[in-house]
Parts: sequence; structure tokens; C-alpha cells
Amino acid sequence: MSETSRRGLIAMTGAGAAAGAITLTSGRASAATPSPKRAAEPVTVHIEDPKSDRVRLHVGEREIVLHDRDLVVRILNAAGGR
Repeated sequence: MSETSRRGLIAMTGAGAAAGAITLTSGRASAATPSPKRAAEPVTVHIEDPKSDRVRLHVGEREIVLHDRDLVVRILNAAGGR
């Protein structure tokens, strides 16, 4: 698969999961305050092992690795199409 189409697929998947996560957490969304340092580029999320606590964020050309089990569970729940 070409790099362009792979990135497009990942971006579409990430956007769908993000939309589900926003819907899932809409009751708590008002508690979050946007930071002036927030990402201004597209962000995709990669969870390699659903049993782990590791979340890889791809922001532009950068990769950020987080260890947050609660975030993994919320993203997987949102991606499950609740």
C-alpha cells in the first residue's frame, strides 16, 4: 500500500474514532479547556495492543507515545460503535 493511501486510511479511521470519542464523552467535554499549545495539525491515534496502556499519537510528522489505560479503553469503546 502506498504511503499516501495508508496515511489517508489512518486519517479516516482516526477521524471516525475521534468523532465517536467526542460523542461518548460529550457529557464531560465542557470540563476540557483548550490549551494554546494544542495541535493545529491532523492527529491520528494508533493502539497497537488493545490490552496495553500505550497510545501513539501521530501529529503531522511527529509521534508521541502516551501511557494511559483509561484513554485506551475510551477510544476502543468509541471505535466499537456504541
